[in-house]
Amino acid sequence: MFNNIGFPTFLFLFIIFCAWLRYEIHKDSKKVTGQESFLERERQANLAPVKSLKDLDYITIPEDKLPFGALTGHREIEHMEYTIHSLAKDSRKIVNLTGITNTDLKLEYGAANITKLMEYDASYITLIKTLQEWADVLYEEGLYNEVVSLLEFSVSTKCDISETYHMLCDVYKNHLGLSSSQAQDKIKALQPYAAELKSMNKESIEQYLLQEAG
Repeated sequence: MFNNIGFPTFLFLFIIFCAWLRYEIHKDSKKVTGQESFLERERQANLAPVKSLKDLDYITIPEDKLPFGALTGHREIEHMEYTIHSLAKDSRKIVNLTGITNTDLKLEYGAANITKLMEYDASYITLIKTLQEWADVLYEEGLYNEVVSLLEFSVSTKCDISETYHMLCDVYKNHLGLSSSQAQDKIKALQPYAAELKSMNKESIEQYLLQEAG
């Protein structure tokens, strides 16, 4: 097979093959090392002592400041309002744990607390998704001040839904009668919240706000 291949060409192909083989071995080695590291962290996490959850950043829903009843006779809105009222009950704890792995949570608070923490985070996800869905309907109905009250609260919880920031910027710039400088100030006020995000959307949200405030 190699009879018609000159030695320089053969040597070049051999070097390429060796380089490829070395890369594959190194890649597999890193993969194994990564798996071993993960398993060791999991083992440590499962043995971590239980820690009190009292210092978590619990979220309180300001029911008196949200636009309940702003749009009546709308079944979807009624369901959303019911969901938010239910989350606001004292028995439903809400914590934003976006960007924190279950392993990290167990290491920090103990494996025995992981179910509670997942429930707190699930409540948070329900909260911000419902706020956005509620805002979507109110936006279509032209209730822009009400949209702002929903989404500014959502941002204050360090929400990482891109649409939340996009809609707020649009409302500030086009639907509240604000001057250009006033709208820019409003948008700039969102930037510190975006800077604290721990999700994959952080960079894109920060870049969007920077562009809109410019």
